Amino acid sequence: MTSTLILLRHGESEWNLANRFTGWIDVDLSPKGQEEAAWAGRQLAKEGFKFDIAFTSVLKRAIRTLWYSLEETDQMWVPVYRAWQLNERHYGALQGLNKAETTKKFGEDQVKIWRRSYSTPPPPLDVNDPSHPRFDRRYEHLDPVILPSTESLSITLARVMPYWSNEIVPHLRQGKTVLIAAHGNSLRALVKHLNKISDDDIVGLNIPTGIPRIYELDDDLGVISDRYLADEEKVKAAAAAVAAQAKA
Repeated sequence: MTSTLILLRHGESEWNLANRFTGWIDVDLSPKGQEEAAWAGRQLAKEGFKFDIAFTSVLKRAIRTLWYSLEETDQMWVPVYRAWQLNERHYGALQGLNKAETTKKFGEDQVKIWRRSYSTPPPPLDVNDPSHPRFDRRYEHLDPVILPSTESLSITLARVMPYWSNEIVPHLRQGKTVLIAAHGNSLRALVKHLNKISDDDIVGLNIPTGIPRIYELDDDLGVISDRYLADEEKVKAAAAAVAAQAKA
């Protein structure tokens, strides 16, 4: 039995537009991001995808992207599950800082490590900072000990994978079509797992905003096929734009 998995990074956010590190800060989509999300939904509609279930994070830029996708495909009724485990990686003390200015201060190599390396997290956010997730009502049911002050991609992967295995995989094993609208790094974690990308090679992977990535999976959830729902030049340009955000 095969299954279909659609991964969709949210459209451009207001802080993507301002070139700021966002992480767990709950920033909304920019007008361009709203159009990207709607465009993604239209492409999914053209291809005739019928979703059985959808997952997203608890951050509005991903939630709203999912709304647009479901609206454009006329599938607003599809069951939706929101999970903090699908949040963007926590960027620690970098959250809110301009990426280019941070590069000028710390150097391009250091910022690339903070942004894209597998195991090195950014400097942590002070636990008493008002923006720390322990002060956010949406996480009040969680033990504050598990709420991050910073995360590397490896830490992000460690929180994404149990949710993937326990909550998403069972639907895929039933042959369902699953849509996940999430974030650059929570999706990088899933792509690393699905495509068996090494710790070193994952550094070069950038997920473009607003372009669905379609997986066909076999009985063992091995990848049969993997493609973006856009032409190659559009995908390359969008991924390059993400990679260039931290250029000084």
